[in-house]
Amino acid sequence: MDPQGALVDEPSYLRSWSGQPTPMTAAHRHDDLEINFVADGGPMLYLYGGELLEVAAGGLAAFWAAVPHQLVESRATRVHWLHVPFDRFLAWGLPQSLVARVLSGAPVVSPADRADASDPAKFTQWAADLGSGDDELHRIAMLEIQARVRRLALATVGDPVHRYAGDDPALRQAVSMARHIARHFREPITVADVAAAANVHPTYAMTQFRKVVRTTIGDYLRLYRLAEARRLLVTTDLTASQVATAAGFGSVSRFYRVFTDACGVTPARFRRSRGL
Repeated sequence: MDPQGALVDEPSYLRSWSGQPTPMTAAHRHDDLEINFVADGGPMLYLYGGELLEVAAGGLAAFWAAVPHQLVESRATRVHWLHVPFDRFLAWGLPQSLVARVLSGAPVVSPADRADASDPAKFTQWAADLGSGDDELHRIAMLEIQARVRRLALATVGDPVHRYAGDDPALRQAVSMARHIARHFREPITVADVAAAANVHPTYAMTQFRKVVRTTIGDYLRLYRLAEARRLLVTTDLTASQVATAAGFGSVSRFYRVFTDACGVTPARFRRSRGL
């Protein structure tokens, strides 16, 4: 997040670490498959895809981190994180149903009552292997991570998304606004439209949204359009003009300007870097 409060992208590279999470100061995004495993303590609560997502202790969650997400509450004392660059995830050749689910912004979550007792040891080993500098250990870790994601997908087929059941009024209003953005970002929407979704005045909406999500409605909307543009660039052969329209940018020139500023490369170069 820059000094003016605008959202910035995080770099995308393979990494693994663990520790005690703290609520994030703002929503962010990165071009990875993010995997969270809550090893100890209580649940974590994310604002993800316009909804509140709860990952319980012992639970495992995987999601496309290009979708704006923010850890808003946590009682976890130890969590393991894995970030797998999205081009590697796509190269795994996973079932199309799983890839489509992830790309649609639906998280894959294994509840605590279906926990794998070997996960704590696995995540610890993967972090050591990925940080070892040994190419063979690195390859072994990646094969095991891929297998774990496959098992996670198989175990959760048909499961509903596990969402937060609490009732914090401020959080609920912000979620109503975030949900409206998630569903309508491809359209020309205004602050008044977003405020109406939460039944509040536009001025109050801007204040309340920034208080909870720690960024502006406009910046949050921009993140969604960028995520959709990335998805279309790596999964379709649409032209830049078609991507701009489909992602809600309104014009090709605006799409190029916003995309290049956020990603550091043009849409065409981004597509080529993914081997497309």
